[in-house]
Amino acid sequence: MNDFYDLVEDNENFLVIYKKPGANFHSENGQIGLFEQVKQSQGLQELYPVHRLDKVTSGLLVMAKTASVNHALVEQFKNRQVEKYYLAISNKKPKKKQGLIKGDMESARRGAWKLSATLNNPAITQFFSASLGEGRRLFIIKPHTGKTHQIRVALKSLGSPILGDTLYADANSCIDVDRVYLHAFSLAFNLSGTTYRFTELPREGELFLTVAFQAAIQEFINPLSLSWPNVK
Repeated sequence: MNDFYDLVEDNENFLVIYKKPGANFHSENGQIGLFEQVKQSQGLQELYPVHRLDKVTSGLLVMAKTASVNHALVEQFKNRQVEKYYLAISNKKPKKKQGLIKGDMESARRGAWKLSATLNNPAITQFFSASLGEGRRLFIIKPHTGKTHQIRVALKSLGSPILGDTLYADANSCIDVDRVYLHAFSLAFNLSGTTYRFTELPREGELFLTVAFQAAIQEFINPLSLSWPNVK
């Protein structure tokens, strides 16, 4: 058992791990980070970070074992050829229950970001949502771009900041909350003519383990089959 991750896939080209919430990707302040822990614990001399997740986010991460595989996968992320789906919970009612969120992201205070009305280099995010009862809502999110804090900013712009997110939610949405409720749920990409798809439900967080969540997630369990809103 690792402090920061569980192994999902291990082959000659790449690793897929389940990142636990609260794990820093990079080492800092003398504490070993997620990437270095994976490299050491798997006994690898060579490993490349294809993409990253915020410290607060749990879920699927891919790491390449060779420079050529890393290049191929990084290019797919860059060119928006990788399918990515996230889950989030909010305790605030959204302005709309499904649709598209699109706009430029601008820096705000305290290291946060905000969505603007301009579309020069926009963050593009599609979503569906379902009720969890007790004023809570489950979101499944498909980001088409990879901006910093994109999903967290997108849901805040809907009026539904992620539960437990101290940077974007109000204080009442963070009291007695055991984690930030954002999870990298499903990931698919192509490598050397083979399509790989990985899906992992969240394992941490009281609200991700409730009967209400287990019922609501059935609607989203196969995200590829959903009728996603038009991105234009």
